[in-house]
Amino acid sequence: MSSKQKTIQKEISLSGVGLHTGKEVKLTFKPAPENNGFAFVRTDLEGNPIIEAKADYVIDTQRGTNLEKNGVRIHTSEHVLAAVVGLGIDNIIIEISAPEPPIMDGSSKYFIEALEKVGIEEQEAEIEEYIVKEVISYKDEITGSEIILMPSDEYEVTAMVDFGTKVLGTQNATLKHISDFKKEISAARTFSFLHEIEMLLDNDLIKGGDLNNAIVYVDKPLSQETMEKLRVAFKKDDVKVKPNGILDNLTLHWPNEAARHKLLDVMGDLALVGTRFRGKIIANKPGHGVNTQFAKKLAKLIKIDRRNNVPEYDLNKPPLMDVNQIMDMLPHRPPFLLVDKILELSDKHVIGLKNVTMNEPFFVGHFPGAPVMPGVLQIEAMAQTGGILVLSTVPDPENYLTYLLKIDNVRYKHQVVPGDTLIFKLDLISPIRRGICQMQAHTYANGRLVSEAEMMAQIVKRKEE
Repeated sequence: MSSKQKTIQKEISLSGVGLHTGKEVKLTFKPAPENNGFAFVRTDLEGNPIIEAKADYVIDTQRGTNLEKNGVRIHTSEHVLAAVVGLGIDNIIIEISAPEPPIMDGSSKYFIEALEKVGIEEQEAEIEEYIVKEVISYKDEITGSEIILMPSDEYEVTAMVDFGTKVLGTQNATLKHISDFKKEISAARTFSFLHEIEMLLDNDLIKGGDLNNAIVYVDKPLSQETMEKLRVAFKKDDVKVKPNGILDNLTLHWPNEAARHKLLDVMGDLALVGTRFRGKIIANKPGHGVNTQFAKKLAKLIKIDRRNNVPEYDLNKPPLMDVNQIMDMLPHRPPFLLVDKILELSDKHVIGLKNVTMNEPFFVGHFPGAPVMPGVLQIEAMAQTGGILVLSTVPDPENYLTYLLKIDNVRYKHQVVPGDTLIFKLDLISPIRRGICQMQAHTYANGRLVSEAEMMAQIVKRKEE
């Protein structure tokens, strides 16, 4: 499987009505640049405001997953997002001319067809996939709904539903391979119970519904008054109940179509994590509320884990550069040389190491009886490591000096004391231009992040004597 990010080859549009608003809406999928992720654009509003598909923007989960940013809303986002995830797309722009995407037939089928029609293409950037290494869970104690995510070799989803009704009963559905989404899950349509439909009709909250975009399970006697409401709402001369307990004019694609649609919803809601992840999801009685709460928890854990993601190396192996090779490149010398080894170096990142001992001269005064490595020297050590990265871009690094131009967003998390082994990891924020380098720097010790900063440095050729 490719590790490159993906988007679509060109834009494509489709139209329909919003399930709850009944408004005509045009939806256009457009290619997006690398690392863009999923984003909605409201083309009907001034300035075409953008709402990124992120869990932090979830405002409510009644009748769908609804997002809001700066007062601009997107309703029922889950079916579109499930299609995007199901096709392995990483970056896409979703323009809509109304508050909610068209309901189509209540599934992801038509979105899948549109995306496949224009084709998917690889981009240059690598996918930053989060690998699940331990069990992560979230449970709603009131409803008993629970989402569990556990390690797996690939993305898997199992949804188990039990509505306590005879007409629907207990169902489950499983997606073992994301490549099967189109065939096994995408055509599963949304569903509702008769008592819910009555409430929505009474409150004028289902203006775009008809019997072709929602399965209606009849969980109560169908009175003459209710039948009249349904005839008017669905523009039918007659409304009947099929032997399997659903309203007529619709045939189930699978006996467990309800469970398959719940699985589809889980995938769409977990797209709001904002990061592709690899693991097995088990959703017990899932709903938009528990799904999005889990998405928020997982997004937060991924953010923390990435910040604390300590590079793992066998320190017994020979380094890429030892201290003598480092001094061949850097002008610094003891006692101000603060990096001992270079473990890894590419055109985009560098990883270095320093063993902190009690012999460091700064411990004499910082502090007597309580030795702590000064934070400014941690910054200096990261800067020297970054110097290796920027100097590696010229053929004669010994003829250049590296100057630190700017430091932003400096944070110190934990103390550094004698005996600690520091690992410095610096990644380019943007390409090196004219000898100027912008880097995100992290320092790790004892399996955790101890300091971080954004740095800008420049290399300048030495003046000839």
